[in-house]
Amino acid sequence: MPEIAIAERAGVGADGLPRPTEDHVAVLDNAVLVLDGATSPSPELPPGGWYAGLLVHRLAAELRARPAAELAYALASAITAVASAHGLTPGNSPSSTVSILRWDTDSVESLVLADSPVVAFGRFGVDVVSDDRIVWLRDEGLLQTGAEVRRRRNAEGGFWVAEADPLAAAKAVRRSWPREAVDAVLVATDGVSIGVDEYELFGWPEALGLARANGPDAVLDAVRLAEKQDPDGARWPRAKRHDDQALVFVDFE
Repeated sequence: MPEIAIAERAGVGADGLPRPTEDHVAVLDNAVLVLDGATSPSPELPPGGWYAGLLVHRLAAELRARPAAELAYALASAITAVASAHGLTPGNSPSSTVSILRWDTDSVESLVLADSPVVAFGRFGVDVVSDDRIVWLRDEGLLQTGAEVRRRRNAEGGFWVAEADPLAAAKAVRRSWPREAVDAVLVATDGVSIGVDEYELFGWPEALGLARANGPDAVLDAVRLAEKQDPDGARWPRAKRHDDQALVFVDFE
């Protein structure tokens, strides 16, 4: 069993006020699950954190019952179960990112759906498993309204996320490595990965070094400090001053 350390921190809402985190983490005997509930594009929908909480528990139950199940199949089954239990329909549902890390004696594998990366370190160097489709659409200015988000969500040419359509699970980004080649893995929500991808505070190797030396909270601290020094988003434009943060450090050494 690898050593696992977790750091989590709530952000603020679009109004700048504190609110409960919408990130969810679950640790199983042979897997780690990290989900980030998305801000709902319509006030009529339940919050993404509510959905992510339901989905992480159902996905954990699926993988506990069948520890070797194909990851996309387990995710599709969990999406179907949550949607059925709560009357959710595709295009009219809250949504969540999903990142899964699972290991056995032979291999380490990952699944990433939407923008919560899994970053592996080992003999192969640094391997960032990320799904940049939603980032590309945002950068192109194609997700500026709730209607645009709904139209492009879980659609060809758009982005894929866990919602009420189990077919999204098959669109996840996948990767696997030999167990003996992996030294460590970081699994992050975008409230943490933004420190690497947009703020450029450090690279992933430096983030791993911080987590090893001072625990994963040190990585969250560095991102929060940068945001506090740019409170109005002049240097780094963003929807919220502070996003929710979750970082899992899995040490295989």
